[in-house]
Amino acid sequence: MAAMTQDELKQAVAREAIKYVVERDIVGVGTGSTANFFIDELAKIKHLIKGAVASSEATAARLRSHDIEVFDLNQVLSMPVYIDGADEVNAQGAMIKGGGAALTREKIVASVADKFICIADGSKLVNVLGKFPLPVEVIPMAQAVVARKLAKLGGEPRLRFKDGIPLITDNGCVIIDMYGLKIVDPVAMEAHINQIIGVVSVGLFAKQGANVCLLGMPDGVKTLTF
Repeated sequence: MAAMTQDELKQAVAREAIKYVVERDIVGVGTGSTANFFIDELAKIKHLIKGAVASSEATAARLRSHDIEVFDLNQVLSMPVYIDGADEVNAQGAMIKGGGAALTREKIVASVADKFICIADGSKLVNVLGKFPLPVEVIPMAQAVVARKLAKLGGEPRLRFKDGIPLITDNGCVIIDMYGLKIVDPVAMEAHINQIIGVVSVGLFAKQGANVCLLGMPDGVKTLTF
């Protein structure tokens, strides 16, 4: 039997995540390739849900392309679940997110949900966070000063570019990626970076990490509960 591709593993966890969707309610939806697989699965049961809250303009567009109603978060008092991928996740449920540049909106939408369901292929499970560059969303005028302060943490800050120009987020901000970190205390690191003036948010989801992580493995979906 041929080994499952990364896309097949993502599709497997996306299908498994459907079990956590609450009928006749609103579901929070993340951003990125794994979240896109989840949206495509969600479309198959769209008649059973009230709608969704999107964590990015790209996610909102994909949801609408499936005729799934997209709610503004300001209209929503609560949500049973927020379902999203992760760039890295550790055994305690702390995550690095933001590879898709939607970290701030992901963090906001996740904060409203009762449960965060992380969906990822098994390669994203790590002992120590930091091999994947840690994204930090920054107010553009503070880019240089924030980068200097981030450098003191031991990593290498690099401004993220797309098509040869600095990437601009849905919030009109820039992303600084921190390379070379070993994050042994994610909660402390998250709090420290969030306190730097000019930082909008950091892609560490540690203080409020995942409640459940569905990992796509060659032998099936592994469920971790935190």
